[in-house]
Amino acid sequence: MKIEPAKPSDGQESVWDYPRPPRLEPFSGHVRVIAGERVICDSRSAYRMLETSHPPVYYIPVVDFIAGSLQKTDRSSFCEFKGKAHYYDLVIPNKKMISVGWGYERPAANYADLVGKIAVYAHKVDQCLVNDELVKAQPGDYYGGWITKNVVGPFKGQKGSWGW
Repeated sequence: MKIEPAKPSDGQESVWDYPRPPRLEPFSGHVRVIAGERVICDSRSAYRMLETSHPPVYYIPVVDFIAGSLQKTDRSSFCEFKGKAHYYDLVIPNKKMISVGWGYERPAANYADLVGKIAVYAHKVDQCLVNDELVKAQPGDYYGGWITKNVVGPFKGQKGSWGW
C-alpha cells in the first residue's frame, strides 16, 4: 500500500515528518482530560511524543491529575524504544474506567523524562483538550495519539495501516 502523506498548511505538522525512533519534547501548551463531567487533570507541564505516522501522544505529570484518581493495574506492555509500560485505571466518584492510560516507571535512558507521567487514551474518557481544542482519538484501540487541527496524516491505526 502506497502512503500519500497529506501536505501540511501553515502552522500544521505532518506526522510523516516525525522521527523514528520517537522524539520526546516538552509541550508549552495546556492539556486537560475530562471524565464523568469532571476535569481529571489540568496541565501546562506535559510532554509530547512524536513518532512517524502517529499523532502526538501527550504525557501528563501524575501530580496534575486529581489525587487518588489513578490506580495502577497489573497490565503491562513493552515498547521497543521506551521499555515496559504499566497501565492505569481512572477512579472517579461512582465510576471506574479501565486501562485509561499508561506510563513508564523505568523507561529507556533516552526517555527518562517520562518518569512520573501518564498518557491517556482519548477514546476512553469523555474529552481531551489541547489548548482548549477538543481532540480526536487516534484510530483503533491500540494507539493513544491525540489528533488536533495542527497535525495531518494519514495516521497509523486506521484500517489497512498495520504494516506501516
